[in-house]
Amino acid sequence: MNRTPDTPGQPVELPTRPRLMARIRNYFFTGLVTAAPIAITLWIVVGLVRWVDNLVKPLIPARYDPDLLLLFDIPGVGVVIAFTLITLLGFLTANLLGRSLVSFGERIVGRMPFIRSIYGALKQIFETVLASSTPTFNQVVLIEFPRREVWSIAFVATSARGEVREVLQSGIEPEEEMISVFVPTTPNPTSGYLLFARRSECIPLDMTVEDGAKMVISAGLVTPEYHKRTKALADAARAKPRPRAAE
Repeated sequence: MNRTPDTPGQPVELPTRPRLMARIRNYFFTGLVTAAPIAITLWIVVGLVRWVDNLVKPLIPARYDPDLLLLFDIPGVGVVIAFTLITLLGFLTANLLGRSLVSFGERIVGRMPFIRSIYGALKQIFETVLASSTPTFNQVVLIEFPRREVWSIAFVATSARGEVREVLQSGIEPEEEMISVFVPTTPNPTSGYLLFARRSECIPLDMTVEDGAKMVISAGLVTPEYHKRTKALADAARAKPRPRAAE
């Protein structure tokens, strides 16, 4: 309760408890915003390191196990060993003998009905993402999905290829390019929808793929810095007439 002054001009004493609690609340949320990303990042990194260590360390002979030799646990040894072995495998595979051994192993896997499907799909994905010289997932666009006038963030994968390109390209102008885009879901961007659309129907954005992923994961709470060039591109894309496929 406020105390009224006895004489005119005497200052009124206001309660300080609400203001103090507001400051404490602001300080708490400021500290949470600072500490939470660091803590979660460390938790993920430590979890990955432990996961790799648990996979690799049991394969090390006891006489060469650094934990037994030094009498204390060394985190990250499995990561170093895995990196070294994978690099050595790549070096050996690059020569003729290594390619022959890999081809022999792939022929054996190719005779296994269920295993060959999984191996073939995974190999094609890794070759496309890691070994291909064509840039993939390097642009963020807006696409009307799941219906008109409703926009979703998407990542441009590659140009349409194979049978999909032949079927879709046959109904539109030759200069129109059909591309494959990936529309991620929130808050898990590893799942989503694969769509094929004309490049002219996608509105390019200035934000990087990392910024787009952050926006998807945060459900729009984390928004990258706005650039005026983005609005100009969006307005130009909306004003451009959209070609329709031939009936």
